[in-house]
Amino acid sequence: MNARLDHAQPYAVGLFRIVTGLLFASHGAASLFGVLGGAHGGGTVATGTWPGWYAAAIQLVAGALILLGLGTRAAAFVASGSMAYAYFTVHQPGALWPLQNGGEASAMFCWAFLLLVFTGPGALAVDGLFTRSAASPGRRDESRPETVTA
Repeated sequence: MNARLDHAQPYAVGLFRIVTGLLFASHGAASLFGVLGGAHGGGTVATGTWPGWYAAAIQLVAGALILLGLGTRAAAFVASGSMAYAYFTVHQPGALWPLQNGGEASAMFCWAFLLLVFTGPGALAVDGLFTRSAASPGRRDESRPETVTA
């Protein structure tokens, strides 16, 4: 059973990355373009306003990169930091616990993206296209020393 789960792990991480990136990018698109119901129940965030517009831009760009699996670790690091900032400056002053202060989404996104920083993109990522081509059959991987057997 564990062997099957271990074999499926890259695909589970990849699907987790895709869904999380899509949800995050959707928040940014709603705030910037008014789609999917818009920001805070309708409309858009005014261009250049701090921190709303910048948060929405980070959500859209980082979410799209994470969704595609392109620069996943860096994009997830920025996204995680932006959600930590959102939680501690917007939500936490209202109450101690996320359930009380409305910060569940910020806290969950923060920890989900931090997890992706450490796990990487998993399967089905654009990043995987670059690593596969660099280590394609017939090419020597310079980062691994030759093993001599007797």
